[in-house]
Amino acid sequence: MELTEILKKDLKNNKFKEELAEIYCVKPAKTAFYAERFLNVIDNFEKTFAPAEHISLFSAPGRTEIGGNHTDHQHGCILAASINLDIIAAAAPNNQNIIRIQSEGYPLDVINLDELQPDKREYNQAKALIRGVAAKFKAAGYEVKGFDAYTSSNVLKGSGLSSSAAFEVLIGNIINGLFCNGKVSAVEIAKAGQDAENIYFGKPSGLMDQMASSVGSAVAIDFKDTENPKIQKVNFDFTKTGYALCIIDSGADHSDLTDEYATIPAEMKTIAEFFNKKYLREVNKDEFIKHIPQLRKKAGDRAVLRALHYFNDSERAKEEAKALQNGDFTKFLSIINKSGKSSFMYLQNVNVCGSSAEQAVAVVLAMCDEVLKDRGAFRVHGGGFAGTVQAFVPEELLDEFKTRIEAVTGIGTCHILSIRPYGGIQFK
Repeated sequence: MELTEILKKDLKNNKFKEELAEIYCVKPAKTAFYAERFLNVIDNFEKTFAPAEHISLFSAPGRTEIGGNHTDHQHGCILAASINLDIIAAAAPNNQNIIRIQSEGYPLDVINLDELQPDKREYNQAKALIRGVAAKFKAAGYEVKGFDAYTSSNVLKGSGLSSSAAFEVLIGNIINGLFCNGKVSAVEIAKAGQDAENIYFGKPSGLMDQMASSVGSAVAIDFKDTENPKIQKVNFDFTKTGYALCIIDSGADHSDLTDEYATIPAEMKTIAEFFNKKYLREVNKDEFIKHIPQLRKKAGDRAVLRALHYFNDSERAKEEAKALQNGDFTKFLSIINKSGKSSFMYLQNVNVCGSSAEQAVAVVLAMCDEVLKDRGAFRVHGGGFAGTVQAFVPEELLDEFKTRIEAVTGIGTCHILSIRPYGGIQFK
């Protein structure tokens, strides 16, 4: 029997229920849905391309930012984690010099491996990411051959869960699994994804997204040296905490917020320049505090407050990682709440400047406070101003929390997730 047929039979017989339960943070009895997802990508691969004797399966997760809100662009510290939403793929070598990827719901992408230079006409397109990751593998001396892949994603778009990074990590894992015997490290795959996004896709990216997706679980990253950031995997079993991770879509309009986002690094840079430095990471906090009167006059009060947020939240990210390593989830939640208050009060990335009628993120934060009281933690998630709110909710309160939040934000806006213990993987 062909290996692919054996794989399909094993999936149908739920042979992989233990592995699927661990990957997706569910009980073994609840894994049939995930086995069916993989069966579907195999079937769709065969319909799109042709049956292959040996189809391999891959998965790359989305990510959530946990600590260090707007600290990475100042070369600070962050804490992020992979989640149990992912992009999966069925893939097989095609014995040609092309990569063909059919992403569910999108046109077929075809990449010629003899043409791996960046092309500005491909900015913001998936094929740019495919080309970029393949180019980085080849430049690093790894073998890259042609393959076909069918992908399916349940990573929520526009939710701050980094679907593009998950896609990059998926491509890296496919090349690594099919042609490199798994020799390429998770860190190398993440860096290939970052380069693909920066150079080929045309979008600045600071490595946090790719690293969290590729390494998996909770990941603490120190960006002091952005070329070689310090990366530490934080091993912690979130399933035993009695809490669920919720990501709530505020429903705020994302359009025309580029200027709002840009003011944050710009104002922080103004503070750094006062000390003849490029980034706040290079500035001594005590010196900053001592010069606040002069800084208020030079840069304005909001810039001072945002800089203060940076200094404190970068440290909080390290404290959060330490709390998890020590198994102190109560302390972890306390730090999360402090970070959330700092983003609202100091960083001020919750409401759009001058907008009093529309403050959707603030409303969601207020509802989290109203429902949770002192029983969990919540904060603005990611860039802010629009988008999502993150909450850690006690499991016994989860149904009530979801019901009361969605009564304000709408049905289907409160997404219940888990921290996944694995990054990008080949499913075996």
